[in-house]
Amino acid sequence: MRSILYLIAVILVIGWILGFFVYSASGLIHILIILAIISLLLGLIRRT
Repeated sequence: MRSILYLIAVILVIGWILGFFVYSASGLIHILIILAIISLLLGLIRRT
């Protein structure tokens, strides 16, 4: 389960980077980075 969360976080971060530099949409792109951070935090919390 933990590796799936990290995979989702990496995909979301890559999507955020591509969206930020390619489309420059202000609000919706930042939701991806927030979801990635939440996914990483859930992975860290569940690991302990």
